[in-house]
Amino acid sequence: MLKLKRTIFPFLILSFIVLTLEACKKNKVADIDKELYDLSKETSGFTWYKNSSSFLNKSSGSGHSQPLLRTRYNAVATTMLDASGKVMEGISFPDGSLIVKELNENSSTLERYAILYKKSDSEYADANGWIWGYLEEDGKVIQPASDKGSSCISCHSQAGNIDYMLMNKYFP
Repeated sequence: MLKLKRTIFPFLILSFIVLTLEACKKNKVADIDKELYDLSKETSGFTWYKNSSSFLNKSSGSGHSQPLLRTRYNAVATTMLDASGKVMEGISFPDGSLIVKELNENSSTLERYAILYKKSDSEYADANGWIWGYLEEDGKVIQPASDKGSSCISCHSQAGNIDYMLMNKYFP
């Protein structure tokens, strides 16, 4: 019996440690998605694309299903916009940049947020330093940040992008 306890006890401890680490990892993933959601809800201090909060009709190249969108940039990201509110050619957004695309069914119904947050030192950042968020308006996660934009990058890296931004390409 003593031999059995010596064999099972280390296994139980190891199992406990593994389960605890997995639970912590899931909480961290949930934390980054919540952080993106909280950041996307803030609207003060943002600049709209082309200095206009008007909704744009979805472009033919969009992978999003909602027919209307508008995009806003936080104060850090705004430094990469020209006087007309368009993304400057050939730039790379600095760390701290937050870009929020609001995806709407109509002019009064916000459905989703598509979020890019530049935070190069994050474990959730892609090779270019962006953390990708794709969330319902109520915070429900459509694609977790831990996926690092895997279903978004192929579209956002097409010719004509500026640090993954396609606004100038489709909404000149």
